[in-house]
Amino acid sequence: MEHLSAFDATFLEVEDSDPHVSLAIGSVSIIEGPAPSYEEFVSTFAERAPQIPRCRQVLRTHPLDLGSPEWADDPHFDVSRHLHRLALPHPGDDAALFEMVASVMERRLDRERPLWECWIFEGLSEDRWAVLTKVHHCMADGIATTQILAKFSDSGGGDSFATAIRAAKEPVRHGLDFPKISLNPANWVGGIGRSAFAAAAALEHMVMGAAELTAGVLSAAPDSSLNGPVKSLRRYSVARVRLADLQKVARAFGVTLNDVALAAITDSYRKILLERGERPGHNSLRTLVPVSVRATNHFNMADNQVSAMLPLLPVDEADPLKQLQLVHSRLTRAKASGQREGGTALTAAAKNVPFAFTAWAIRLLSRLPQKAVVAVATNVPGPRYGQKLMGRRVLEILPIPPIALNVRTAVAMLSYADQFIFGITADYDTAPDIDALAAGIEDGVAHLVEASGTHRGSARS
Repeated sequence: MEHLSAFDATFLEVEDSDPHVSLAIGSVSIIEGPAPSYEEFVSTFAERAPQIPRCRQVLRTHPLDLGSPEWADDPHFDVSRHLHRLALPHPGDDAALFEMVASVMERRLDRERPLWECWIFEGLSEDRWAVLTKVHHCMADGIATTQILAKFSDSGGGDSFATAIRAAKEPVRHGLDFPKISLNPANWVGGIGRSAFAAAAALEHMVMGAAELTAGVLSAAPDSSLNGPVKSLRRYSVARVRLADLQKVARAFGVTLNDVALAAITDSYRKILLERGERPGHNSLRTLVPVSVRATNHFNMADNQVSAMLPLLPVDEADPLKQLQLVHSRLTRAKASGQREGGTALTAAAKNVPFAFTAWAIRLLSRLPQKAVVAVATNVPGPRYGQKLMGRRVLEILPIPPIALNVRTAVAMLSYADQFIFGITADYDTAPDIDALAAGIEDGVAHLVEASGTHRGSARS
C-alpha cells in the first residue's frame, strides 16, 4: 500500500482543525453543445476512471496517528456514486454558474469513499454545459489535478504548459549535486574541496530560504478585512484574459508571465482595500505563492510536490507599472534567496519525523490564529491545446482554489490554450465584493497591456 506523505496529510489535518473549511480543489470545464445523457456520462467515466488508481482508492487511517494514512482499493467502488447532475436556474449565466460552484465546493468530500466527485451542470446559456471536478487537496496539487483531469478527456492527456516551468526543465536530482572526482589521485584534494564547497553553498541557500519563510510566517500583517475567521459559505468568481496579452506585457517589460498576473492581482486588491475604507500598507498583502517542484517524470503522480514563497505584494503602490516592477523584483529576490529550496527542505525533513508527532504538531499549529498570510495566489499551467470531452469541445477551464487558516480569499490562475483564467474563492460573509475583485484583475491586465504598447513605442523612438 502507498502511504500518504506528511505533507499531503497536512491538508487533512488543516481541514479537521476548522469545521468551516473544505480543502478540496477543483475546476469547471465549460463545454459546447447540448449535454449528454446522464447514462452516457456515467458510462464514459466508468470506462476512464480505472486509468487513475487514486479514483478507486480510499484512505485508511490508524488510531492515534501511529502510522500515516494508506491508500487502499475501495472494494465497494461505484463510479455512479461520484457523479451528480444539476440544472442551473434560468438564465444559466455566469452568476448562476458561480453560485452553484460555490455551493458544491463548500461541502466536504466523504472520506469513506474515494476523495473526488464530478458534477454535471446543465442549462448554461448559449447552448453550453459544464463539468465541475472536485478533488481533495491531500490527493493532488494543481498540476497533478490537471493531469488527472486530462485523463478523463477524449485524448487521455496531451501537451501541458507545465513542461515549461522551472522544475520541469531541471534535471532530476536525488539529493545535492556533487562535482565528479577525478580518478587521478593528484586531483582528489581539489575535487573533494569543490564537492564540499558545493554542498555547503547549497545547504546555506536552503537554510537561508527556510529562515526567510519562517520569518514571513511569524510576521503578523496589520489588521485587515482580508484576514480572519471564515464561515462555511463561499463565493466564487472569475476573471478572464487572453494569454497573449500577458505574454505581450511580459516581453515588453522583461518580466515573467507570473509577474504580470500577480501585478494585476495586486492592483485589484489595492482597489478593494481602498473601497472598503482601509489604507494599504507595505506589509498589508503577504501572499502565499505556491511553487511547483514537480519534475516531468512525476507528472503522472497523484500527490503534492510544491514549495512556497511569501512575497509582500505592493498594494501600497498606486502606479500599475511600479507595481509590476516591484512584483518582479520581490519575486526575483524570493527565488534567489532560496525560499523555494527552503520550503522543499522543510517538507523533506518532515519525512524523518514520526508521523504521529507531525500530525499532532500540524493539528496544534492549524488551530492557532494565523495572522501573517493574507492571500493565496497559485498559478497552475493547464493544457496547451484545446481538449474534447465525449466529442464536445471544451471552451474554458475555470480553476477553483480552497480557503483556510484565516485567509478569506484565494486566487488560482490557469492557462488553457489561448486563455488565462483567474478563479477566485472567498468567504461569503466577508467578501461580498468578489466580483469587483475579479473585474479589477481584468482592468489591471488591460492597463498593463495599454502601457506595454506605449513602452514599446517609446523604445522604438
